[in-house]
Amino acid sequence: MVSADGEQLGIVHIKEALRIAQEKNLDVVCVAPTAKPPVCRIMDYGKFRFEQSKKEKEARKNQKTIDVKEMKFRPKIEEHDFGVKLKNIERFLKSGDKVKVTIMFRGRERSHPELGEKILNKVAERLLELAIVEKKPKLEGRNMIMILAPKG
Repeated sequence: MVSADGEQLGIVHIKEALRIAQEKNLDVVCVAPTAKPPVCRIMDYGKFRFEQSKKEKEARKNQKTIDVKEMKFRPKIEEHDFGVKLKNIERFLKSGDKVKVTIMFRGRERSHPELGEKILNKVAERLLELAIVEKKPKLEGRNMIMILAPKG
């Protein structure tokens, strides 16, 4: 048992703890129910709940969610377009997001998956210092997909 001002009261019977709390117009709150014996504290329960919710909000605010951004390419992409998309991928990686790089095949392009793999390898090679390949290039239906994750 711990008093309202942080003083250790030792092991106290539940009826005695409730009597002490009632005298001070406070509540008995179990702060560590799994401990042997359970640790209880005399405090204002409303204030305790308020503090807990404040801590949870702060923890949620500090959490960084990792999004997965997608960048789509075609097998016959021009060099300038490739450069523009590469800069966007760099920007996504620097902001801490994962990037799903997709090569879309249409019609007869599907019979040449090596073109898509060549482009994906080129992307991975150019972003070597910024990203690691989380999922290697793999053909899934009409698309070839590779996932990049930011380093560190």
